[in-house]
Amino acid sequence: MTTAAAPKPVDTRGLAGQTVGDTSICAVTQTQLIYRGYEIADLAEHASFEEVAFLLLIGHKPGAAELDAFRKDVSAMRQVPASVRDAVVRIAKETPGAHPMSILRSGVSMLSHHDPECEDNSPAAELRKAKRLLAQIPTLIGICQRTLDGKPPVDPDPTLGHAANLMWCMSGRKPSELEARIMDVSLVLYAEHDFNASTFTCRCIASTESDMHSAVCGGIGALKGPLHGGANEMAMEMLKDIDRDCAGGAMTVDAWMQRAFAEKRKLMGFGHRVYKNGDHRAGILRSWGLKLAEQLGPTAKKWFDMGDQVQAIMLRDKTIHPNVDFPCGMTYFIMGIPVPQYTPIFVAARITGWCAHIMEQHANNRIIRPLAEYKGPALQHWNG
Repeated sequence: MTTAAAPKPVDTRGLAGQTVGDTSICAVTQTQLIYRGYEIADLAEHASFEEVAFLLLIGHKPGAAELDAFRKDVSAMRQVPASVRDAVVRIAKETPGAHPMSILRSGVSMLSHHDPECEDNSPAAELRKAKRLLAQIPTLIGICQRTLDGKPPVDPDPTLGHAANLMWCMSGRKPSELEARIMDVSLVLYAEHDFNASTFTCRCIASTESDMHSAVCGGIGALKGPLHGGANEMAMEMLKDIDRDCAGGAMTVDAWMQRAFAEKRKLMGFGHRVYKNGDHRAGILRSWGLKLAEQLGPTAKKWFDMGDQVQAIMLRDKTIHPNVDFPCGMTYFIMGIPVPQYTPIFVAARITGWCAHIMEQHANNRIIRPLAEYKGPALQHWNG
């Protein structure tokens, strides 16, 4: 009689494959990414980021009057207190090697002290706080980048939409219509993604009945890591390495990749914990980025040509698809955005999802407190 093979143990480290709660905000499946009932490709093509922010924070598609009021509310909240602005300038000047995500985390923490509703977790107060954070985070990003560039901060521009204002605050240059549209689409794509590491961090903090600003600071800390939000930075750094090593025909992209495989180098921008057949967002952002690259010419388009080679090799040799961070790196780069600001821009989008989850957690709360399986030494006696 043959004995059936024992089932292969399931690796649940990092809560892989585990369902840990309910949400009405977002659904992530192998075939779809849905924000409150609307699929991501539909939103990226037809909705603005402000409409998506309203959808996530308030819970339904806005009517024209609702959207107009929401835009006016958020636009009016963009300025940050002078003391916060001055502190961010000082930090960026005194510690130019600090990661912009760390500076942004400090900026959000300082904003909490100026928010009169910081400790109020009621639904109405939390929605107002969410709007303020949505409005002020691009301003903080801009203050940091302008200081690193040796230039004074610029005031937010109330005539610009959210995405265009973010780019204006960073560069002091109003983006082209296409650049603004691409940034808007990228913010839509990055706005929400169910219980990812940073969102789950926000929910864990919120579950203790802590405040929204504290939870968002935790989310920023989680997003900073290269295995999460920082992957878009690392993906672009990888492409820059390839460009340098292959310059002048010194090496082919395929040879570079084979060397990377042999050295077991971690290639960022590929693979995903949930998506096994490709990230729905990656193709959308690549298409928009390529449109700009073709407009800008060969110097810009070479990054997408190289990226397509890398993507084809990864699929051929490793059967691994790109995630949204891969085209994001190339797209932001040809728009002139400094690589260290890629992840802060991610925050400017994901703040909507984070705040929606914080509010959902507070509305039906139970402290998140899982158990651990102990693997340490057996019981011992200190004096014997």
